[in-house]
Amino acid sequence: MQQTEHRSFETADEVREFPNGRAEIVKIGGGEVGRLIFEPGWRWSNDVKPIANTESCLAPHFQYHVSGHLAIRMDDGNEFVAGPGDITSLPSGHDAWVVGDEPAVTVDWFGASNYAK
Repeated sequence: MQQTEHRSFETADEVREFPNGRAEIVKIGGGEVGRLIFEPGWRWSNDVKPIANTESCLAPHFQYHVSGHLAIRMDDGNEFVAGPGDITSLPSGHDAWVVGDEPAVTVDWFGASNYAK
């Protein structure tokens, strides 16, 4: 049975730092939600690939884009830019990078638990 819970990213259960960004993980409702913060200059293939040790990001994501702009290129060549108010569903196999001078912030309900591990 679901219980009432109230949490904040300000008191995250785990914070994973990586070059040019971090993942803040909150456990709630029997699951995990992540706030991913990517600073200008961040690119998965430069900053997280050495941690993940895979050719592309294999963590699937279901994200709400809070701020900034994030370019995403799927392994099949599909490419787009997501910005504030956008929602993305990304299967395994992609690269991503910050576009512009503003940090890109996403809330991720699916892939955060395994991100940057």
